[in-house]
Amino acid sequence: MLKDKIQILAAEIRDEVISNRRHLHQNPELSYKEFQTSAFVAAELDKLSIPYQKMANTGIVGLLSGTKHSDLVVALRADMDALPITELNKVAYISKNPGVMHACGHDVHTSSLLGTARILAQLKDEFAGTIKFIFQPAEEKLPGGASLMIKEGVLENPKPDAVIGQHVMPLIDCGKVGFRSGKYMASTDEIYVTVHGKGGHGAQPHQNIDPVVITSHIIIALQQIVSRVADPKFPSVLSFGKVIANGATNVIPNEVKLEGTFRTMDENWRKQAHQKMKKMAEGIAEAMGGSCDFNIVVGYPFLVNEEKLTAKVRAYAEGYLGKENVEDLDIWMAAEDFAYYSQVADACFYRLGTRNEERGITSSVHTPTFDVDEKSLEVSTGLMAYIAIKQLGN
Repeated sequence: MLKDKIQILAAEIRDEVISNRRHLHQNPELSYKEFQTSAFVAAELDKLSIPYQKMANTGIVGLLSGTKHSDLVVALRADMDALPITELNKVAYISKNPGVMHACGHDVHTSSLLGTARILAQLKDEFAGTIKFIFQPAEEKLPGGASLMIKEGVLENPKPDAVIGQHVMPLIDCGKVGFRSGKYMASTDEIYVTVHGKGGHGAQPHQNIDPVVITSHIIIALQQIVSRVADPKFPSVLSFGKVIANGATNVIPNEVKLEGTFRTMDENWRKQAHQKMKKMAEGIAEAMGGSCDFNIVVGYPFLVNEEKLTAKVRAYAEGYLGKENVEDLDIWMAAEDFAYYSQVADACFYRLGTRNEERGITSSVHTPTFDVDEKSLEVSTGLMAYIAIKQLGN
């Protein structure tokens, strides 16, 4: 059986995949600077005699065709960039680059897709059609590597019938995966606000226009955009994580800087919310004697898993892992630039369980102690190979 063949191959290359993951984990690179990672991927594809091209500066796209002819094409995607975080794990493969860490599992994604490519290269006689391997830069930083690769034609020549991605999930036990059909992850926008007033002595507030107080009113008032203006059918989140007044105990500053994020799952409401937030903030500042520069940097769209494709991929996962090892996912208000693929192609983005409570592997992504149970790498490589071949109709 195909499943048995793939599981045997996944077990055979497990140590190699883990070794590749640890190499990448030790040598993380920030978004748009994945030069060594890109070179490593290219060298591994050379070993497999899989032709590839470079795209979006550090991106790599490989192509593998089965020996039997078919016009069907499946794209498999992995991201490669790391985060500006100082790692605190006590492991032999800790990051060698100060202040940079694979804290979101992209080392797992890249090494897994390389492992999947190795399996599929050995099974070319088992399938018809073409598999496109997308090794993508800069998932963590706007405008997102996916958007750049799409602009440069990653979804053309040949055009994939489906785009499939996987992402680590420390909330799910190792050995399991999770799926959600339809809308899954939120859009994300960055908000940058400067509130202008008139600074002066804290003991003479009547002679000043206090931007700190104005900013406080703006922060509280803007929450009404989510709680009282948004249609409850559309999940929305507005959070401010950075406020810089830079005055003193007795000094009112001239201006206050404010930064935050807005997330939702409806594009029409997203645009309306932008206008309403800007109008509200500027109106409050003006009414209190100051002024406000309100800027929104539009980020990733929301991610939607195409229902028919996701149902099929979930069924493949149940066939490969067993139905008891496939879970349902809730809507998640985090963002992912895989959303760009999902907006222009049939796409499925699922979660790979990496949690192991007995070993203390429970930390969330984007934290300095994030790590994975490396047994998940055998699951990830084999499952994606199985999904690819099944999706091609073999």
